Amino acid sequence: MTRRVGKVLGRLFGAAFLVAALYLAAAALGGLIPGRTAALPAGGDVQIGLLYGPIHVDFLLPATAETRAALSFAEAGGVDVSDAGIGYFIVGWGARDFYTTTPEWADMTARATLRAMTGDASVLRVDSVPPGIAFEQVPQLSLSEVQYTALLSEIADTAAPELVGVAAEGHRASAGFVEARGRFHILRTCNTWVGRVLREAGIPMGLWTPTPYAVRLSLWRAGLG
Repeated sequence: MTRRVGKVLGRLFGAAFLVAALYLAAAALGGLIPGRTAALPAGGDVQIGLLYGPIHVDFLLPATAETRAALSFAEAGGVDVSDAGIGYFIVGWGARDFYTTTPEWADMTARATLRAMTGDASVLRVDSVPPGIAFEQVPQLSLSEVQYTALLSEIADTAAPELVGVAAEGHRASAGFVEARGRFHILRTCNTWVGRVLREAGIPMGLWTPTPYAVRLSLWRAGLG
């Protein structure tokens, strides 16, 4: 009986490993296959940053008047976008349950993780940092004014039209969450959203970028990484 249980568990772990390996391989391929990109004039007028985490990528945007206006939806989540002490905004999209309840890895729960994988409502998170950060140490992209306007428009359009703030505990006091459009699941992750926003801004990205590594591969393929 014990041996039979061991075989079953071994097969289950083997199947799980195979599925994970196939997912990561597909993510790498999706990052290398070009996706449909908006035809916008390129340029170096605006520098934006990309903040890479183990499973998540955020935008780091300069706190210009245009940025503040586009992110005004974040006021519904308690973010004072007009604060003169803000140097840059951090913006990301994610699964509502996982994103709002997991400020640290230690806070991660099986329920939130399973829900994120199988399907959950989504939220936008907007945070801020002061002007004195070492921006030059962050991976950056150069955008034209037209591209940057398109990027901000795509981010703003992701917010749900009702502009509903979402409560979250344990996160930085400067961070706020609002309801967003679209459902989150393992095939439509925070990083596929980053890829889509960049494509709409005229940055050549891969067709499917579900992991930070896929985002990096896309930019590398385009000569921007």
